[in-house]
Amino acid sequence: MKLGLLAGGGPFPVRVADAAVGSGHEIFIVCLKSFCEPADYVRFPHTVERLGAGGAIIQRLKDEGVSHIVLAGKVKRPSMLSLLPDVWMAKAMTRVGVAILSGDDALFKAVVRVLGEEGFEVVSPQSLIEDSTAAEAGLLVGAEPDAMARTDIARGIEALRCLAPVDVGQAVVVQQGMVLGIEAVEGTDALIARAGDLRRDGPGGVLVKLSKTGQEMRIDAPVVGPMTVAGAKSAGLRGIAIEAGRTILVERAATLEAAETAGLFVMAVDPERFTA
Repeated sequence: MKLGLLAGGGPFPVRVADAAVGSGHEIFIVCLKSFCEPADYVRFPHTVERLGAGGAIIQRLKDEGVSHIVLAGKVKRPSMLSLLPDVWMAKAMTRVGVAILSGDDALFKAVVRVLGEEGFEVVSPQSLIEDSTAAEAGLLVGAEPDAMARTDIARGIEALRCLAPVDVGQAVVVQQGMVLGIEAVEGTDALIARAGDLRRDGPGGVLVKLSKTGQEMRIDAPVVGPMTVAGAKSAGLRGIAIEAGRTILVERAATLEAAETAGLFVMAVDPERFTA
């Protein structure tokens, strides 16, 4: 198959591109202007397009013989005014319908459907990268969480499961049983910083990051990386709990090494079986 990569910001799309080529796939990259850094992709065939130029993007992918698409990297959801959609994008927005005004998961599912109607198969970035997730539940690095930390993890799982039906957030910060913050449109890094400003005296809190029930994992899998660890340390957290088999560890070795150096634990959990 020939793979088309729609690349947003951060180091993860480059890792996806390297993994795809290393596995023998041909690849063509669309660097999304204002999010992606084109200089990172000079080794690959690529073009630069703004997010609203959907028609140009789709046509270029078809001209390049792309059959499968992977989306990776950070992209801030634009306002309708700033998107400036071309004709194709305007029609696609009509096809997406009310999902464009809904939460991220509803929108991403609609995006997968529209890309499928254009003849592309969407694949997940984690399917291309070996060991991108923690396959099994268990402690990945750091000290075993004590009773209070486990209670905070359980509380975070409960909060996220309650929010899942309304398509809000993948992450929550809990300290001593109190929810300090829930991820919304600002993203995980901003959530952690906000929670740091609200932290209480005593043992630090825990970041819990899970997929939502029924989440479109090919586009919007939860991700943690070295920046997550750095933010957690700065915010006074004790550890990070991720969902086994579903949360992507960007730069896995570097992420776990950074957590160990910072004195944080990283634990993979099965939300359905975890107990305090």
